[in-house]
This record gives sequence, C-alpha cells and structure tokens, in this order.
Amino acid sequence: MGTNSAIQSASVIQDESAQPAIRVENVRKQFKDVVAVNGVSLDVQAGEYLALLGPNGAGKTTLVEMIEGIQFPDQGHISILGKNWHGHAAWLRKRIGLALQETRFVDKLTAGEILDLFGSFYGRDHAATLAVLEQIRLEEKKKSFVVNLSGGQRQRLALGVAIISQPEVLLLDEPTMGLDPNSRQEVWDILRDLKSKGTTLVLTTHYMEEAESLCGRIVIMHQGRFLAQGTLAELLAQHGGGEILEFKTPTRPPAGAFTRLPGYLDEAWVEAETLVRLHVRDAAQALPLLFEQTKSQGYRVDQMHYRRKNLSDVFIALTGRHLHE
Repeated sequence: MGTNSAIQSASVIQDESAQPAIRVENVRKQFKDVVAVNGVSLDVQAGEYLALLGPNGAGKTTLVEMIEGIQFPDQGHISILGKNWHGHAAWLRKRIGLALQETRFVDKLTAGEILDLFGSFYGRDHAATLAVLEQIRLEEKKKSFVVNLSGGQRQRLALGVAIISQPEVLLLDEPTMGLDPNSRQEVWDILRDLKSKGTTLVLTTHYMEEAESLCGRIVIMHQGRFLAQGTLAELLAQHGGGEILEFKTPTRPPAGAFTRLPGYLDEAWVEAETLVRLHVRDAAQALPLLFEQTKSQGYRVDQMHYRRKNLSDVFIALTGRHLHE
C-alpha cells in the first residue's frame, strides 16, 4: 500500500471513530397544531449516558421515537452509528435496543420463553437468555408466567428484551415510571453494569434523581426545545450553584434582612409567606450570622433545613414552574 493510501485509510478510521453514536440535526415534529419537537440538535458520543429530562408533554418521547425509527421528523436529520432509518433499517435494528414507556407481553409465556423468543430474532441461543436473566436479576423467575411477575419484574424483563441482542445503543423511555424506590434502584443497578460494557444510552425521565444518578450529561427539555444541557455540575454552575437554606418563621423579617449574609444570592417566600428559602454560596458561612441576626432582631427560626441546589432548582429557574407541573 502506498503512503497516500495508508494516510487515507487512517483518516477514514479516525473519522469513523470520531463520529457520534447518535446525531440529531435541527429536528422538528408537529402533530396538527402542536409542535412536539421544535428544531433541536444533539450529538451523543459512543459510550455516553445521556438523560432527556422534562415534564410530561415536553417532547421527550416524540424525539426518542424518531431516533428509534418509530416516527420520522418533518424536518431535519437523524443518524445512528453513522446510518439512517431510510436506507439502513435492517442494519440498525440489529444494533439498537429499546424499551417503551409500557411494554406488554403475552401473559401465558414465561420470562425465559419471552427472552428465548426475542433472542431468536437476533440469532441468540438459550445460553444468551440465561445470561440476560442473570443480568436483570430474574434467574429465579425463569419459569414464572408474565402474569405472575410484579411491575418491577416486568420492567426488568422489558429491559432484558432490549439488551438480548447486545445492542451498541440503548434507548429507554421512562424506564422506571411508576416503580417503587426499590424496583427503581434495581433497574439503575442493571444500567450501571451496562455502562461498564461501553453501551451508549439515551433515556427519558422526569425523575431528577434518575438523571443525576445515571447520566453524565443531562438535557433539559421543555415545550419541544432544549433549554440547557451539560453535566450536573455544569448545569448548577450555569444557574447560580450554591446551597439552599429553608426555615419557617412566625413573623416575616423586614425587606432585605438577609442581603448582608456571607455569599447571599437571593431569597424567596413560599407557603403563604411562612417559609423562607435563602440561596447562598456556602451555608456553613451564612448560618452563624443568620442565627445571630435573627436573635438580635427578635424573630424565631423554626424547622431549619439545608440542601445543595439541585436540578429541580435549575428547572424552576429556566421555566418558572416545577418539573411535575
């Protein structure tokens, strides 16, 4: 091989390795008078775990369904592993796994039979079923009928179906919606195991703790648009960072009473002006002066709570509403 050919081959290999696992370019989708997704663009790198965070109706599911090939954009382009659904559907189906918000299985099939069936679509044998059952912590339910599985067990079975093909890209739409905290944690543990294998994951969620716990990058979506994206630390830094002090007081302090606290950022009154929410850079520095000040001014501080600023605060700052609204 000549020098030029070798350089060209090396360039092709470099370009292929550099391309994102998922690329969304200026995608828009409208249903009658409702614009569900409004001109969004996104790159997801290979091995990345990304959360689409937003309330119901934000456009998350519509966007993921377009990535999955279930729907097609009115404008813009989507590629997965450098391919698109128009010309490479069969190729892509072998390389992505997906789980919808609600997956229905035949009640009178066992968990093992379900995985055997879906595994056969990808040339996977019964040994693969046994491996996945272990991976999703359902070994003891191999011969249990679907109708006898709990909600959390069915959700883990749906995740098993999504990963039976050993996909390079995994797309999950609200994977823990409606699950109790223990079942949710079990799903999270499975997803953390997949991350060590280099799987690329996009999940939609409206659970703050799910996005924070699982994903390196979070995209906040609202009314069809991306409002912000970054790591948790980046999002908090972009929107003030800091810490929150909350306390109740029977008598409202005078206006501007807290502005001289060290690291004061802002304050808010909630719950009919009985709860004060102070935003400061460092609660440890602000607390001693706060107690000194409240004592000297003759009003009482009750039920003091401290927490770090979180994604919920970022969402409120961006939209003026809570995520669950």
